[in-house]
Amino acid sequence: MVGTAAAGGQPPWVSMQEHMAIDVSSGPIQPIRLISHYFPHFYPLTEPTLHPPDQRPAAASTIRSAPQPQPDPEPERDSDDSTALATLEFTLLFDADNSALHCTVHRAKGLKPLASGSVDTYVKANLLPGNSKASQLRTRTIRGTRVPVWEETLTYHGFTRQDAACKTLRLCVCEDPWLRRRRRVPPLGLLQVPLRKLVPNRARSFDIYLEKRRLAKRPKSLDTARGMSLYEEEVETEVAWEEHGRVLLSLCYSSQQGGLLVGVLRCVHLAPMDANGYSDPFVRLFLHPNAGKKSKFKTSVRRKTLNPEFNEEFFYSGPREELAQKTLLVSVWDYDLGTADDFIGGVQLGSHASGERLQHWLECLGHSDHRLELWHPLDSKPVQLSN
Repeated sequence: MVGTAAAGGQPPWVSMQEHMAIDVSSGPIQPIRLISHYFPHFYPLTEPTLHPPDQRPAAASTIRSAPQPQPDPEPERDSDDSTALATLEFTLLFDADNSALHCTVHRAKGLKPLASGSVDTYVKANLLPGNSKASQLRTRTIRGTRVPVWEETLTYHGFTRQDAACKTLRLCVCEDPWLRRRRRVPPLGLLQVPLRKLVPNRARSFDIYLEKRRLAKRPKSLDTARGMSLYEEEVETEVAWEEHGRVLLSLCYSSQQGGLLVGVLRCVHLAPMDANGYSDPFVRLFLHPNAGKKSKFKTSVRRKTLNPEFNEEFFYSGPREELAQKTLLVSVWDYDLGTADDFIGGVQLGSHASGERLQHWLECLGHSDHRLELWHPLDSKPVQLSN
């Protein structure tokens, strides 16, 4: 029995048996309280409701369950199998008159950074199939925002109708490389646009969802290498391309100077010849046959590039009748210090040529003081000229 209060305000004494006894008094059964009532969850858009442990219902005859807070629906998140990340807005223009493809990158929306939390992004463009470094262009880096606005135009020179029919433009939104120099980081998202549907000289705007970088299983023949991952990134897999590059030449027969002006303007998509994946290109010119001292010329060397710009002009004197019977050999080389230069590709213009090469040569000699510019694909083997 519970003892009564002693004199002097002493608390009543309770035995251990009575303290541990189960209350089996008659009356309605009270619901068992949950531990979550004492430690309520906090939701971002609702105020937490505290339930003190001593709170009891006023009427004993009413059975009432403990209030359960209803959480607000969580914001949507990308699951592991989701592929849609964000959107990229850009515009493509195929300038057929100048043989150029312009890609204007506007903005990206809804970017989700990786575990590093970086929001410093740029856009990298590649033309496929083709050499990765030769066709790679990139925008500047926009820092500190998930909604970057670039408004920057990337231009591919030497882009022809044949390229539009068979090539695809790949755009990747990437993290800034200086944040993680020691290991490669997959892009935040990528997309590919077939260029065959482009209408020449008409701009077309796009707003396309980006996709995650997919992983493709590595062939079994490569699995035996120790330490090699069983998976490889599919986006880096590219079809081998046999093109060795192109050169933009300008021809003009000057009636005042009495000779042919040959301009070497630029080259694009050259084959890499050095171990770093680039080349140090320069161009050689040779007019055959020519008894004069100035039958051979060469441009200056452009260091570590696969898309050099020269803008150099050379002069061959002689009447049009004699030039019509000669051959102009243009070859692109990779400069190597102390060793022989590597041949990248060449093109032959003249009466022995065919197709656009022959047409370019004849139209130049047939129209005096009229400059004609044309892109020519490079041949992989040097031309052997007979005496």
